[in-house]
Amino acid sequence: MKRFFRLLTILTTLARYRIDELLPEKSRSRLLGWLFRPFKRQVQPDLSRGERLRRALEDLGPIFIKFGQLLSTRPDLLPPDMVLELNKLQDRVPPFGGEEFRQLVECALGQPVTELFAAFSALPLASASIAQVHTATLPDGTEVVVKAVRPGIEKVIELDVDLMAWFARQIERFSPDGRRLRPVQVVEEYRQTVFDELDLMREAANATQLRRNFEHSPLLYVPEIHWDYCRRNVLVMERIYGAQVTDLDTLRKHGVNIRLLAERGVEIFFTQVFEHNFFHADMHPGNVYVSLENPEDPGYIALDMAIIGSLSREDQFYLARNLLAMFRRDYRQVAELHVLSGWVPKETSIGAFEAAIRTVCEPIFSKPIKDISFGDALITLFQTARRFDMPVQPQLVLLQKTLVNIEGLGRQLYPELDLWQTAHPFLERWLKQRFHPFTLFRELRREAPEWLEKFPQVPHLVFDTLSRLRDLGETAPQLQRAAEELQWQTRRDRQRQRRRLIAALAFAGAAYWAWPLLVAAPVSAVLLAAVGLLALLAS
Repeated sequence: MKRFFRLLTILTTLARYRIDELLPEKSRSRLLGWLFRPFKRQVQPDLSRGERLRRALEDLGPIFIKFGQLLSTRPDLLPPDMVLELNKLQDRVPPFGGEEFRQLVECALGQPVTELFAAFSALPLASASIAQVHTATLPDGTEVVVKAVRPGIEKVIELDVDLMAWFARQIERFSPDGRRLRPVQVVEEYRQTVFDELDLMREAANATQLRRNFEHSPLLYVPEIHWDYCRRNVLVMERIYGAQVTDLDTLRKHGVNIRLLAERGVEIFFTQVFEHNFFHADMHPGNVYVSLENPEDPGYIALDMAIIGSLSREDQFYLARNLLAMFRRDYRQVAELHVLSGWVPKETSIGAFEAAIRTVCEPIFSKPIKDISFGDALITLFQTARRFDMPVQPQLVLLQKTLVNIEGLGRQLYPELDLWQTAHPFLERWLKQRFHPFTLFRELRREAPEWLEKFPQVPHLVFDTLSRLRDLGETAPQLQRAAEELQWQTRRDRQRQRRRLIAALAFAGAAYWAWPLLVAAPVSAVLLAAVGLLALLAS
C-alpha cells in the first residue's frame, strides 16, 4: 500500500510539472501522456524545462534531489540548459532532532556521548539528504565532527529507487531515445552510488587512503579519521577550518594566490588519476575547501570521500594517449585508440569514426587553447563514440564528472586558467615514465613471483584445454539440437501470446460496442462469455 501511495505522489508531481513534455515529441503520447492525463495541472508558463525538472525533484524529496545531483554530472545524457539548472540542486532536508542523533551515536558506539566525548553539540553543523553532522571534542581535546546516517533512510531509498527503476524500464521500452540514454543503467548506477554512501566505513577507508596518498604534499589535505569511533552508520573525523572554494570574497580578503590555487586543482586531478589511480569523484564545491594558513602557497581540503574512482592500467594508458592525440588533432589515432581499447566495437569503421570525431572536434579546437574546455572536449568525444555503440563505461563517467567539476572550479577561481598548459606536460611526463626501463623492471619484479608460481602448471593447463576442446566437439551436436528445440519453443510461445492478445482485444472491442446488450443479458450468459474468454486466453 505504501508503494502505491508513493507511486501516486510521484505521478502527481511529475504531471504537475508536465515532465512528459521534456521527452521527445514522438515519445510523449505513447509513454507518459496517457498515464499523466488524469493528474495534469497547469504550471507557470514562464518556467523553463530545466526549472520544471529541478522543482519536481525538489518536491519529491531527498532521494530524488540526490538523483538530480547525479544527473547534473551527466552532460553526455542531458542538454546543457537542464544540466545548468540541476547544478542548482541543494539538499533541502530539515535536520532530525539532536536527541535522536545522540541516541543513534550511542547505540552505534555502545557508550553514552558524555563518556565518549569531552563536549558534544546537540545542534547540527550540517544536514544533508543521507547524513547529518554535529561537532564534538574528544577526551584529549581534539576537535572532531560526528557524521551519522539518517535513521530509516535505507527503506526510503529502496522504495524510491525501485520506483525509479520501474519508470526507467518503461522509458527504455517505449522510447527509442530512452534506450539510447540507457535510463535503467543510470538508475542502477545511482542505486550503487547511494548505497555506498550509506556505508560510512567505506567512506572512512577511502579518506584514509586519500590522506596517505597526499601525506607529504602541499596540494591536498584530507582530515584524519578516528577509527575507534567509526561504525557503518557513524563516522568521526578531524574538524577542519577553511574557506569554501567558491567563496571568492573570503579568499581575496586573505590574499590567497588565486591563479596558483586554480592550477593546483588541475594538478591534483591528474595526480590522482594517473599517479595514484585513486581519485575523489565527488568534488563539487560543497566538498572542497581552501586552507587559509599560507595564502601564498594555498592548498585544498577534501571532504566526503564516499565516491572514489579508479581506472585499469589499460584505461589509463589509452585515456592519456587519447587526450594527447585530441589536442594534436590526430583524429585518426583517436579513432584507432578507441577500437584498440575496446571502448567501441572492433568492427567499427576507422574512417567513418575519424570523420565523425573531426566534425565535432574541429569547432572546439578552432578557439585559442586557453578558451578550450577540456571537460567539454572529453564529453563531446564520448558522445560521438556512443553513436558508434560505445557502451557506458562507469569508470570513464566518474572521471568525466570529476574533470568537469575540477575545470569548472578552476575557471570559476581564475577565468584565464589554461588547463592544457598544466595537463600537457603532465601527460607527456607520465607516458615517458610508463615506458622507462626502471618502470618496466619494477613491473617485472612485481609480477615475477606470480609467473614463477604458475609456470609449473602450464603443461597441465595445456593438456586440460586440449581435453576440454575434444569434449566440446563431442557435445556440439547435442548443443545444436537443444538450440533448435529452444528456438521452436520460443516461436510457439510467441504465437500463443499473439493469440491471447488478439482474443483480449477482440473481446474488449466487442464489449465496448455491445455494452448495452450485455447489461440487459442474463447473468448466466455473461458468466458463460467470461468463462469462454478465459478458456481462449489459456489456450
